[in-house]
Amino acid sequence: MTKKQAAGAVVFMAGFLFLLVTVTYVVRTSGGVKERFAGFYAEKKNTIDVILVGSSPVYPFYSAPKLYGEQGIAAYPLSTNNQRPKAIKYLLTEAQKTQDPSLFVIELRMFTMPDEEWEDTMAFTRGVTDNLKYSWNRVQAIDALVSDKSQRYTYYFDIFKYHSNWKTIVMPSQLACWRYEKKHPLKGLEIKGGVGPAKWTDLSGIVEVQKPPQVQVEVLEDLLSFIKDSGKDALFLISPYVMEETERKQFNYLTAVIADAGYRVLDLNRHVEEMGLDFGTDFYDYGSHVNALGEAKCTAFLGSYLKENYQLQDRRAQAGYESFDQAWEYYREVQAKEEESCLLDIANENWAPKVED
Repeated sequence: MTKKQAAGAVVFMAGFLFLLVTVTYVVRTSGGVKERFAGFYAEKKNTIDVILVGSSPVYPFYSAPKLYGEQGIAAYPLSTNNQRPKAIKYLLTEAQKTQDPSLFVIELRMFTMPDEEWEDTMAFTRGVTDNLKYSWNRVQAIDALVSDKSQRYTYYFDIFKYHSNWKTIVMPSQLACWRYEKKHPLKGLEIKGGVGPAKWTDLSGIVEVQKPPQVQVEVLEDLLSFIKDSGKDALFLISPYVMEETERKQFNYLTAVIADAGYRVLDLNRHVEEMGLDFGTDFYDYGSHVNALGEAKCTAFLGSYLKENYQLQDRRAQAGYESFDQAWEYYREVQAKEEESCLLDIANENWAPKVED
């Protein structure tokens, strides 16, 4: 092969890979997770001070625009449905490629659940892997999350999964994701409407401990080592919900392990009354996830806690944070409408439909 032929082959391969990656990013199924991750990648480099990771108790519970508007904290959530704890290390690694956060905030709810319950649930695994840009870190995440080696190629090259979405390639909203970068107007937040009343029992008096599934304990220990090596600080978070006594005991175990490693745990279930959180009005799905009313209370409490316990800069009015100013303005508009809708549902006792198990 001549030098000219070799150069031509290199150019062809580079062009092919560029098209493969670009088309893959465009045809990945649209939705809240894609918008959230593409929004993160679109953030200006080194402007995010707090990265939030975890499952569904993150993106509807904690508002990045509100954290910024009220406390000046620049935060962003990398959250997916039923996010397995095994994924967290890779998400934090990904975040640090473009950002230099001083604090990781890690939601703990999924650490009480057996990993095998979610291991073979493709949709939840793909929620993480299919929303990362192509990279070696993404390959490592796939290897950690997909035990069936014969299926990993469909994750490495997820166009095998989404090739039937080719018609979406002409949609402006999808074309905008050709680099997997598209600003999120609410900085990753999903504001939830609807009201599903629940009864809450204060289990804070339970002091017994119960070991969570062994795999989750090992994942936590590895994660704590990763955080220590990163030189970052971390706050572990237990979002408020209707929990069982077994979960309370497992959280007691997890809290002790984390405290021994030198990190704080903020258990919002121990601050329900202080926050003014009402399980009869502030959840949309009967005690698992908050609506707009609950989100405002949880975010306000978290913001005050972060301001009091961590040295985070107030980014308001600083150059480079104009998109946060815009998100704060847009958030107040949308939030007011959703809160009004929730209050109307409460007045009319118009409760959200229950989803049967």
